[in-house]
Amino acid sequence: MLTEREVLDALLRTGAVLDGHFILSSGKHASRYIQCARLLQYPDRAHQVCQLLAKRARSLGPIDAVVGPALGGILIAYELARVLGVRGLFTERRDGQMTLRRGFEVAAGERVLIAEDVVTTSRSSLEVAQVLMEYDAAILGIACIVDRTLNVGDLTFPLISAVRLEIDAFEPNDCPLCRQGLPAVKPGSR
Repeated sequence: MLTEREVLDALLRTGAVLDGHFILSSGKHASRYIQCARLLQYPDRAHQVCQLLAKRARSLGPIDAVVGPALGGILIAYELARVLGVRGLFTERRDGQMTLRRGFEVAAGERVLIAEDVVTTSRSSLEVAQVLMEYDAAILGIACIVDRTLNVGDLTFPLISAVRLEIDAFEPNDCPLCRQGLPAVKPGSR
């Protein structure tokens, strides 16, 4: 079973930790971006990280399904569900609204874990939670590879992660990288 230090080493070795000037999905800016897809392209490493997450997730109680948001949460939800021996589903946006599609359903009372690659503002996770609440699912918590939350007051569910990284995020009008004239890139899926 991996340790947090080994998860960070795996992220670094696979080139998942990027340095530069990035525009996050939230619109905030940061000097570091975590591209978990670079880690997840290696099934053996994804499996090892999900073993650690599964161990931590089991502390939340019995789990019936794992649901992740498209795009970043699909692979992690699938692999985490595989390790836990439960169903793996994903939500996606239709007309800008997060929804379950493709015949996916969640039963009332079903115990569901939300899975993400990286949680920063928790916006996508909370959108998934809203969908699950419409089905009257029991949301156990959120599992992610990287927890990089900073003062997230809206998070009402337990958050478990394989590793926690403190990475500053800046409002665009108060970004030191912008003031330095560094060009910004938007690597996210939104």
